[in-house]
Amino acid sequence: MATDRRVARVAEQIRREVSQMLLSEIKDDRVGAGMVSVTDVAVSNDLQHAKIFVSIYGSEDAKAETMEGLRSATGFIRSELGQRVRLRRTPEVIFLEDHSIERGNRVLSLLNQLNQERQAHSEEDDLDAQE
Repeated sequence: MATDRRVARVAEQIRREVSQMLLSEIKDDRVGAGMVSVTDVAVSNDLQHAKIFVSIYGSEDAKAETMEGLRSATGFIRSELGQRVRLRRTPEVIFLEDHSIERGNRVLSLLNQLNQERQAHSEEDDLDAQE
């Protein structure tokens, strides 16, 4: 239990620090090609690996370019984390694109479409009943 809380605390601290770095410290123009936000960080139980999930807004080309920029900045980010987060060993950092927001938007649009279709059918049924 204490280990789980520590892993969660470290993951949250890494998320905050990387978000701050993305806002002001990474000078790579490719990272600025799309709007980037850190959505989640998954840290292994031994604190040796950190998967950083990022959501990127923009075209597919901008997303690919941003991911390439993040991968090239991994060394800088890891060294900065080593200075900012007090751990015996700085975790290996891996950036992964998070598609959950896009999937959520797709589900919402499908639900809205179904709702509109139901309303249209119920209005037709009401008109048929009146005749």
